Amino acid sequence: MRKLKNSELDRLSVEEFKDVKKTPLIVVLDNIRSLNNIGSVFRTSDAFLIEKIYLCGITATPPHKDIHKTALGSTETVEWDYVENTLELIQQLKSENVIVASIEQAENATMLNDFQPKANQKYALVFGNEVKGVSQPVVSASDMILEIPQFGTKHSLNISVSCGVVLWDVFAKMELGIRD
Repeated sequence: MRKLKNSELDRLSVEEFKDVKKTPLIVVLDNIRSLNNIGSVFRTSDAFLIEKIYLCGITATPPHKDIHKTALGSTETVEWDYVENTLELIQQLKSENVIVASIEQAENATMLNDFQPKANQKYALVFGNEVKGVSQPVVSASDMILEIPQFGTKHSLNISVSCGVVLWDVFAKMELGIRD
């Protein structure tokens, strides 16, 4: 086996990315502290053709060298916007018939492996602060809670890891037709 060169990967150009049909997923970052985590979310969102990222509360915005360090240019491809109040954004998205799913450990959560997205439905996936998670008012306002099953001794995953796991799973179910 031989590793492929970047030139052999047949990736989209920035212009092609902007014109291609996006996955009907929105990422909402609720008060993320780490600039590296923010950059990683951009990069993962680029990989799965995510429609838009909302950066909320204390979440930093591009351009910033520490976001750029992990985003590797994806802040130029993935559409994003800053909204100060996450709860107000959630209400706006719900009024636009977007289903809001917070990624959290909560009562009556749906395990990610059991979640089946509805056809032709747009979802907003909310990821929370590295210490406090998604704020309780946002959890309460969400249409549903998705939980990543975990089997070890730790109680959580890093936000950028959580984002990668959830976006891949939902993307695969929506776009690739992968079913449990």
